[in-house]
Amino acid sequence: MAIVKPFKGLRPPKEVAKDLACLPYDVMNSAEAAEMAKGKECSLLHITRAEIDCPAGTDIHSEIVYNKSVENLMAFQDKGFLVQDNEAKFYIYAQTMDGRTQYGIVGGAACEDYNNGIIKKHELTRPDKEEDRMILTRYLNANIEPVFFSYKAVPEIDEIVENIVKNQEADYDFVAEDGFGHHLWPVNDPAINARLEELFATKVPATYVADGHHRTAAAARIGEEKKAQNPNHTGDEEYNFFMAVHFPDNQLKIIDYNRAVKDLNGLNPDELLAKLKVVFDVACMGEEEYRPSQLHEFSMYLEGKWYKLNAKEGTYNDNDPIGVLDVTILSDHVLNKMLGIEDLRRSTRIDFIGGIRGLGELKKRVDGGGMKVAFALYPVSMQQLIDIADTGNIMPPKTTWFEPKLRSGLAIHKLD
Repeated sequence: MAIVKPFKGLRPPKEVAKDLACLPYDVMNSAEAAEMAKGKECSLLHITRAEIDCPAGTDIHSEIVYNKSVENLMAFQDKGFLVQDNEAKFYIYAQTMDGRTQYGIVGGAACEDYNNGIIKKHELTRPDKEEDRMILTRYLNANIEPVFFSYKAVPEIDEIVENIVKNQEADYDFVAEDGFGHHLWPVNDPAINARLEELFATKVPATYVADGHHRTAAAARIGEEKKAQNPNHTGDEEYNFFMAVHFPDNQLKIIDYNRAVKDLNGLNPDELLAKLKVVFDVACMGEEEYRPSQLHEFSMYLEGKWYKLNAKEGTYNDNDPIGVLDVTILSDHVLNKMLGIEDLRRSTRIDFIGGIRGLGELKKRVDGGGMKVAFALYPVSMQQLIDIADTGNIMPPKTTWFEPKLRSGLAIHKLD
């Protein structure tokens, strides 16, 4: 069963929360981070992307940048931008997008659960990205940014969350510059905190990494590192836990993650269409955007026209958690066999485009001449993600896209 504990959050006062909160470090480059933080002395980007406060051209992985992060974190506390709660507690964090709100519980997930498989993953991680987050966590001695977890919904947890949201004013309630709403309620009643911890320990057999595999892996490794350094280790120290927002699976919606390819691997458009017709039922849909409406249906944009591609029987395996995925069908039958892209992680001939940018972005990439063909996929379901994680499988690269992204800075978990 899952170990999830309350913690003493390091949090911004209400009046600075909106300006302090920021997008995750890995969805922007340095120039974009500098622009987002412009005019915001209290933006958490001064800590998560501290290179923006260093001389131009400074290596973002250098000791200079990490030390600047530490300096800025200390300054934020000195200036009152971040204040630590006196009591350990859970926090309810809600996000609103397109009129739909999802409610998660911010708590300390156990490093032990990651190591023994109770926290389940569905993606591979890159050692270099893990190492970067490990170094920053080591310098700051804190989990600055939360990771995005899910769990199979528990009615009593839902009821507790609903009661708090209905009867307690949110500490933070703002709409960010991207139009998404963010809301946070501290759980102030010790008895309710204890009950939530008990419910995770008795009703939640596993939690699932939705977004943030590298930060999760890094946090677990830091926990092991600190454990090895402490001869008096008990298992109760804060470094044994890391900050995660736990959302019930029935509230989450995965967005499509699409692909665009720079060339046709020596084929002309007619030759590509001929090859596709062996694997798919192909229908030209004209110049209007066409979005896939069901599993095993794709759309393709090629030479100014949209096509509907329905995978033929025998090209997929609905009884296999990987074989059922549309990303598997596209990767195996089209990207690999037709377009010669064997390694999606390393190929420079393919771009991955989050569905939040719309189908118009696919059209723009192709019409602009940078890409020759683009494919839109039907989104993966939460059940598919859970099935893959439960069976120990790994999804192909760039399969899931979650929106809204968690805002960093609404709570920070210190490791001491």
